[in-house]
Amino acid sequence: MRTNYIQLVDEEPHPWASNRPRHNYLAPTENGNGNSNTNNEDMYGSSSAVRLRGGAPSDYCGHNREEITRILIQALDDLGYSSAAQIVSQQSGYEVESSDVAAFRAAVLDGEWDRAEKLLWGEGTTGGLVLAPGADRNSMRFKLREQKFLEMLERREVTKALAVLRKELSVLCMDQPPSVLATLSRYMMCADADDLRSKAAWDGAEGSSRRVLLSQLSACISPSVMLPERRLAVLLDNVKQNQIDKCLYHTTINPPSLYSDHICERSQFPTEVMLELDKQQGEVWQIKFSPSGDRLATCGSAKGICLWDSRTFNLIRVLNGHDTEVSNIAWSPDDTMLISCSMDGYAKVWNTHTGELVKQLDKFGEPVSSAVWLPDGQSFITGSFDKPKSLCQWDLSGNLLYTWTRHHRTEDLALSPDGHWLVAMDDQCALHVYNVPRREHDWDVYVESRLTSVSVSQDSRYILVNTVEDEAQLYEIETREMVQKYKGHSGGQVIIRASFGGANENFVVSGSEDGSVYIWHKITGTLVHKGEAHSPRVNSVSWNPRDPGMYATCGDEGKVKIWASPERARSWAFAKAQSPHVQQAVQGGQRSATNGTSASSSRGAGAASNGWAASGSGGAAGGSGGPARSFPDGGNDEEVGEEEEEGEEGEEGGEEGADDEV
Repeated sequence: MRTNYIQLVDEEPHPWASNRPRHNYLAPTENGNGNSNTNNEDMYGSSSAVRLRGGAPSDYCGHNREEITRILIQALDDLGYSSAAQIVSQQSGYEVESSDVAAFRAAVLDGEWDRAEKLLWGEGTTGGLVLAPGADRNSMRFKLREQKFLEMLERREVTKALAVLRKELSVLCMDQPPSVLATLSRYMMCADADDLRSKAAWDGAEGSSRRVLLSQLSACISPSVMLPERRLAVLLDNVKQNQIDKCLYHTTINPPSLYSDHICERSQFPTEVMLELDKQQGEVWQIKFSPSGDRLATCGSAKGICLWDSRTFNLIRVLNGHDTEVSNIAWSPDDTMLISCSMDGYAKVWNTHTGELVKQLDKFGEPVSSAVWLPDGQSFITGSFDKPKSLCQWDLSGNLLYTWTRHHRTEDLALSPDGHWLVAMDDQCALHVYNVPRREHDWDVYVESRLTSVSVSQDSRYILVNTVEDEAQLYEIETREMVQKYKGHSGGQVIIRASFGGANENFVVSGSEDGSVYIWHKITGTLVHKGEAHSPRVNSVSWNPRDPGMYATCGDEGKVKIWASPERARSWAFAKAQSPHVQQAVQGGQRSATNGTSASSSRGAGAASNGWAASGSGGAAGGSGGPARSFPDGGNDEEVGEEEEEGEEGEEGGEEGADDEV
């Protein structure tokens, strides 16, 4: 007698994120005699739908047979092979998830919150969903009710939302942080749905919020009844990331292949100076590639900010307008604008394509130390030694939107790329971390030694700080714990910056008082490369975010150096020697950006503070905002040799303009 298999009526792919339940892939149905199929006969009458070599082993190379099979069934369905997934389920007798879990999934995705709660807790004699060890049903119920509350507010059903807050959420808040109920209450005051979504960092019922909620809840449900979403893809991602993490010289943006083990050779690593931009007088304190990697900005003891084309290294233009040293710069997310922070007490916003001054903020009482852009590029935050304006948010018109604190001076700033965490480094030994969507101070990190720089990784998971005590430290934001240290460089009493870099930000890179650039493997802390770079010190390093094989360094001698692999450096030198066109481009990148005066090296990091901190009240103009320096007046922006295609004549004119204006 042939087995009556389940009819495969749904052949179309439907991923986990769909709004309807997934297949349960139950065992075969009963046959015409009422007997259930247990002998794995297939639809063609054979004893096995797929013959296994050597029979059916109890495990697969040491891995649990049931786990492997259920994950494969899920992956086949994710890939759109629904028929194959059902056949494997029927032959193996394994299910991806139970019927109760499938109903719970549908209830969450459809916003049937009462139904979801009943399935979570169980009805009648059932005990509810089987939870993972350590999971708490009340915490899961709180998440369900929080989503219901937010969706009611989004629909402007304020009365119903208030009832949920008072009668359903408040009784569950005992197991939540004290501030949660107060935060939810503040959402009641939101002006409209857009205001709510912005302040709650939540994309609404029509966005991905329900799927995000389901993913959070599924982590609390036992895998024996509900596999985590896209489990095979997650495992493969982990395999690839593990190979990347173990690769000491990872320099490619291409993901590793599953066909072979991944490794990058040391010869591919950027250990050689490809070219020098060596005509700029004065100390170079800060360098930053633009987010696209197409441009490089430099600043320092000169009053101008130089913009370079990172493909040809032509000097594009110089932005002039400050009266004294420019200590820091910040690119907008789309490369179109740049903020300059100066010891003269001004922060200025520039159009990087035209060189036009877009906005000059009102003068601060003390030097402006740093700035960061919000991800939407419509506002930015400045850091200053001026306590009343230590941490302020501005729009593009220069209007003050919010003052974050008046309790500490701010020496450096970093913002997580997801826009969630603002990290302010004070002029002593502390980091102050703020929740951006909630505009709240969240937590602090106190370090035993003076800090010199702070950065946040692109995945918004880590904070990197450099110290004067010859040590950089890595903190995990989620746990708030230090997870790695990087040693070998020397800090001294000046601003020495450290940052992330390389493919997948696999590395930590730092300048040093001894004139060398240091690169460590981020995960292991292994020193990967030490190279002699500048004299007497390396002030800052910037890795090209779009080119994992290139980074730039700067030093007090006024040089900017571009680093690449030995082969790439040789190719550049060969092309320069062989091609007049390329030689012209290279020379264009080394154009002079001078102001005729070289500042002395006196950026002390002690009580007098890193070249701009005041040793009392008053700003740079007030006589205590850092070491006094005398510079000739700067002019307006001068455009210099836009592209090599403009020809030799145009570039020579650009060089002359650069020498005259910076």
